[in-house]
Amino acid sequence: MTPLTQNTTVSLVALLIFDGKGHNLSPQSARCNTPTRGQPTKSLDTMATIQTTIRSSPPPLNWSRSDIEQMLGFPGGRFTRPNNIFTGILGSLLSLCFYAGIMSIQGTWFGDMFTKRGPTPYAIVFLSGWSIAILFVKWQKLKFQRKALDYHVMPEDPAYVLSAATVEPVLTKVYQTVDDPRHFILFNRIVVALSNLRNLGRVTDVDEILRSQASQDESMVETSYSLIQAFVWAIPVLGFIGTVLGLSEAIGQFSGVLGGADDIDQISMALKGVTAGLATAFETTLEALVAALFIQLGITVLRKGEEEFLDDAMDYGLRYVVGRLRILPEMLRP
Repeated sequence: MTPLTQNTTVSLVALLIFDGKGHNLSPQSARCNTPTRGQPTKSLDTMATIQTTIRSSPPPLNWSRSDIEQMLGFPGGRFTRPNNIFTGILGSLLSLCFYAGIMSIQGTWFGDMFTKRGPTPYAIVFLSGWSIAILFVKWQKLKFQRKALDYHVMPEDPAYVLSAATVEPVLTKVYQTVDDPRHFILFNRIVVALSNLRNLGRVTDVDEILRSQASQDESMVETSYSLIQAFVWAIPVLGFIGTVLGLSEAIGQFSGVLGGADDIDQISMALKGVTAGLATAFETTLEALVAALFIQLGITVLRKGEEEFLDDAMDYGLRYVVGRLRILPEMLRP
């Protein structure tokens, strides 16, 4: 079975919740809803038409082919959550590229700051590269998620009223627009709300489902920053560790100067080791603080973009779903 066929099967399961009149088409109710002789089978013919249409028309938003992690052969994180293995490999490559450039200026102050100050700068560069990779991947995923806002799945007829009896075209349009709504924040909310439409008795119930989904999405987006926030905390700590190592080296060298130097020339030569230790102490802290500063600024900008997208997705649901929804009396029957 091809991925497109699998997605079609998933869509049909969601669409078969309702027939053309809003009746439940689940297996439990199939026996009591079996058409009699002469009774039209319009809903079954409609499902066959939908299946053929979805199979023959590739969706414009294809997560499995457009997600940056999926394209490179890695399992894609849901929504804007990055794959940690993928971003770790990408961060390692960025660190290698950085040090390849540093080798061309080795011997300068900037080059020595990353190559002759102990092991701490290497760890700082690696975590910084990993953080940049996470921000880049999340930014690409956010751009892809925002594309869903450009597609309208509701019929353009201003007289159209959304109900259990008319929900079928909306779900069909969703599955024609994306390969799998579960990978899209916006369409996942719509499908979850509309799939429960028959069990709801008030318009506010749909609004509550959308808001509940919005709360879950916000929590998921927030937890996707856990790793990079840990890096923002760890990078300055590495800088302070470098400071301690540098000061220890400087103090050790200075003790040797006081104990073994006989003249000014020897003292001057020995003091070079002391200054090297002090350089390690202060430069590693400088590297770490600058790196943490820029990473935190990147997190702030990206988080603001995600919060704006979540607000736009909520507005989309209220405007195009809740705003056009009507709970008809036939939906309230047991």
